[in-house]
Amino acid sequence: MKKKVIATLLTVAMTALVLAGCGSNKGSAPVSGDTQNVQEQAGGEESAADPAEDAADAADETSGEVTIKLFSSLPDRKNGQGLVEQMIIDEYMAANSNVTIEVEALDEEAYKTKFKAYAMDGMPDVVSIWGQPSFLDEVLDAGVLAELNEDDYAEYSFIAGSLDGFKKDDKLYGLPRNTDIMLFYYNQKMFADNGWEVPATYDDLMALCTDIQAAGFTPVAMDGGDGWPMACFLTDILVQVAGIDYADIVSNAVATGDFGAPEIQQATQILVDSANAGMFQVGYDSQDYGTTMNLFTNGQAAMYCMGSWDCSMALNEDIAPEIRENIRAFTMPVVSGGKGGANDIAAWNGGGYAVSANSQVKDEAVKFLNYMYQPDKLSKYGWENGVGLSAQDQTAYLTGSETELQKQVMDILKNATSISGTPINDCGPSAFKTAIENEIQGVSNGSTSVEDFLAAIGAACE
Repeated sequence: MKKKVIATLLTVAMTALVLAGCGSNKGSAPVSGDTQNVQEQAGGEESAADPAEDAADAADETSGEVTIKLFSSLPDRKNGQGLVEQMIIDEYMAANSNVTIEVEALDEEAYKTKFKAYAMDGMPDVVSIWGQPSFLDEVLDAGVLAELNEDDYAEYSFIAGSLDGFKKDDKLYGLPRNTDIMLFYYNQKMFADNGWEVPATYDDLMALCTDIQAAGFTPVAMDGGDGWPMACFLTDILVQVAGIDYADIVSNAVATGDFGAPEIQQATQILVDSANAGMFQVGYDSQDYGTTMNLFTNGQAAMYCMGSWDCSMALNEDIAPEIRENIRAFTMPVVSGGKGGANDIAAWNGGGYAVSANSQVKDEAVKFLNYMYQPDKLSKYGWENGVGLSAQDQTAYLTGSETELQKQVMDILKNATSISGTPINDCGPSAFKTAIENEIQGVSNGSTSVEDFLAAIGAACE
């Protein structure tokens, strides 16, 4: 991420604090309403495209009736980003009585599996995408996404640089939804009741985890089953070890297939030592997103490592108020001897949306996409529902009644002195992403050596 992005983000955040004083929500229980069709099939359980249905859609468009098929990575339609997405869909259909939007929503891993099938056999009209090389490069090479007119978004208040990850050859193929930051969420009341303090250094974090274990709680709830959260955790450690050299070190490793840089070795060893010391819950390497979050929101874990999109926990009334109202956050503590500082953070513009190049209703699909990104839609509703930081300027939508967690995360961004950019697992080709997310459980639990882990992910870049 370029330096101008940091400057713009800081300006936005400071303005926000003056005015207010402050993904990927991945649930597992889609809810079908009268105006939507949420399908939960895993990849491959149904044919990716039906030519007869495509022809019917085209016929409907000529008669004024239009059906848009939206493929989403947000299966929870009651909370977080899935709720925001559904609100906008419902509004659009209410304002355009001739349009029906059918939603198929899967959790992220199942989504990406089925996306590959759709890429071969026919893509839905509007799809979730990620503006990172590991996902987007091959998708753009396959030509399955429609080019967008960047000039159409001149007044949409996108943060400078946030569109860069969604371009190829200076052409725009998608729009980002969030500015994502990895966080340690913690239970403020539990900390206070036990005399625990937010750690300033990684050594402090390790000592804190020992104290938490002794008190009978899980120190950090970790979604190790999916692979990518642990890769983001490794990224955070590497940022603290390498400082502003992070991006160059990772870029060189991906380009050469050699992950033997001492900074990468040190960061990986810290991850191994942390898991071996019991930082994460028993069985973390096979537990999924929802299970992990529940450990924290049910009070069984003192901390939970996940992205800023989960700030919506502070507004989720399904979480007991004594926990919901006490959720706070901090970023990866500094590593002794490392080049990173307390305000060097891992942040990036990740998930977003695109339109299928071969959509039979492309004009209407682009119209809907542009409607979603009107500043008073995704950005405003996202802020109001506490789903983290938008890729667009949100300062106009601050109310002064934001949750303490929202204010705190905005403050973290305001104080950032550098931002890492793309997490390590998304910096290379898809084979590398698959390798690091599959191998990281083994190295963390000790079944694979650090040397073999680094060799395996390097080989995937060749």
